Order: sequence, then structure tokens, then C-alpha cells
Amino acid sequence: MVFPEYRSRRLRRNPQLRSLVRETRLSTEQFIYPLFVMPGKGIRQAIPSMPGVFRMSVDQLGAEAKELLGLGIQHVILFGLPAHKDAGGSGGHAKDGIIQTAIRELKNKAPQLMVSTDVCMCEYTDHGHCGILEDGQVNNDATLEILAKIALSHAQAGADMVAPSDMMDGRVAEIRAVLDENNFDMVPIMSYAVKYASAFYGPFRDAANCAPQEGDRQGYQMDPANSREALREATLDVDEGADILMVKPAVAYLDIIRSLRDEFDLPIAAYHVSGEYAMIKAAAANGWIDGDRVMHETLLSISRAGADIIITYGAKEMAKLLNG
Repeated sequence: MVFPEYRSRRLRRNPQLRSLVRETRLSTEQFIYPLFVMPGKGIRQAIPSMPGVFRMSVDQLGAEAKELLGLGIQHVILFGLPAHKDAGGSGGHAKDGIIQTAIRELKNKAPQLMVSTDVCMCEYTDHGHCGILEDGQVNNDATLEILAKIALSHAQAGADMVAPSDMMDGRVAEIRAVLDENNFDMVPIMSYAVKYASAFYGPFRDAANCAPQEGDRQGYQMDPANSREALREATLDVDEGADILMVKPAVAYLDIIRSLRDEFDLPIAAYHVSGEYAMIKAAAANGWIDGDRVMHETLLSISRAGADIIITYGAKEMAKLLNG
């Protein structure tokens, strides 16, 4: 039998060679770790549907930040559980709101930690929708002003980056304008540019207590069947001033991540969402898979598809694995 001159297995025969020619590498510098912050003191409350993830009070954030930095994780994104909710989501932009207080605490205790914030209304409205609700529908244009107020309040509290996740048309331009007008022109916007109306969000909605009381979010989040629309959405956000484009969820939408990577030269982020994380943890708990290996392979696939940044609840365990 005549073999070709090139033999693929030559570069696979030992760990050193495999490492030398590896095309995609994970690093803790790629990870953003989500934190759920709630009122109270001394609280570190496990989230049953998301093993290893906790809701915590503001006074616990300093120790959390120290652990993350020790693992090489330099960036978090904050989600808040407010003490009070109302129809207009006023807690989202309150000066003493849960996120604003959390930002100040983190910047005081761990100034080197990068702090991003989720900009949305769903966690602060009593109806659970991502904007102003009128006759059972979210009023897009009326919501924009509130979103910009939320983003501005986060920047004023010291946020390093804001991340609008609401999927209202025009919100990036509105937020950019308000930030610039108030001398926060250096605060970047990581836009949830392509956010699908996904069934993978269930554990997050339990964790953040933000499920809609009536109806769903299919009227403003994207149809999972659509891919060309993702490029239209991302193009709009680029034109409006987004600095980073995000795809959410990640694993079920690797093709979308690749499409954005091929189309745009901006950094691409991907959110490895709660349901995607929880499935790995559940299967590992039952002994069906090697949880560490599957988590690593999953995050590697997200990076390989073209994501520069990965938001994941598995950041801590993956950092420990990468750090040896």
C-alpha cells in the first residue's frame, strides 16, 4: 500500500506535538463570569437548577472577586434581584439600586476587576417583560429612554461596560447618545445583538426571578429558525455604535457565531446560557458524561466557531482545569 507523503498522525502522536499545533486555545482571559446579586447581608444562596452558581448579597462580592481574580478571571457581568418591582422598572436606574450598589462595592474591593452590567428591565418590572408594557405589548420606543437611564446609572456607579439585552430596536443608538452626552464616551457597549427566543433560558429566569407573568418574549427576541436575520440585527447594532457583538445562546447557535465572525471585524461574544450549562451539570451528576471534559469541549467549540469572549457559568471550574 502506498501512503501519501503527508501523514496526519505525525502531529498527533504525543501531547507535546498536539499542543504545539493546536489551532484553538481557551484562556481565562476570554471568560466573563455572571453574578446574581440580591438584597440582604451574609447571603450566598445556591441556585438548584444551576449547580455551583449562587445568588449573593453585596457584602459577599469582595470575597467572590478575590477568588475570581485568583483564578485569572478578570471580568464579570452583573444581574440584579431588586427588593421592589413596579410596572416601569424604576429599580433598574435607581441610584441606590442593587446593581449600582454592587458596582460600587466591586470597584471599592477589587478595582482591577472589569465589571459589565446587564441593561434590561425584565428583572425590575412586576410583569417580567423587558420594556414598558401597554395593552399586553412592549412599547419599543417608550422603553428606549428607560434603558438609556439604566445604562447611564450603571456608568455613573463605575461600570466598565454596559450590555443591553432587551432586544428593542434602536436601543444601542439611544444608549450611546446618552452615555456620550454625559461624558461616558469611553464606556463600551457589548450589545446582545443576536438574542434568540430560546428554550434554554429557564434556569436563568429562576435565578433572576424574571420570567414574564403573562405571554412570552417572542415578539422582540429572535425566531430560532432565522439566520439571515442575525446579520441584519448585528449590522444595525454596528451602525448604531456597538463595540462588541454578542450571540445568545451559544452552543445551539454556533453557525450564527461563525456568520458574525466572517461578516464583522468587531469582537464577538457568545453567552453559554443557563440551560446549556445546566444540561452538562445534570448529565455529569448522573455519571453519563465526564463533566470537566464536556465543559471544556463545549467552550472550545464556542471559541472555535469564532467567539473572542465567552460568558459562562463554568468559568471558575474551567479556570481551575486550565490552570492545572
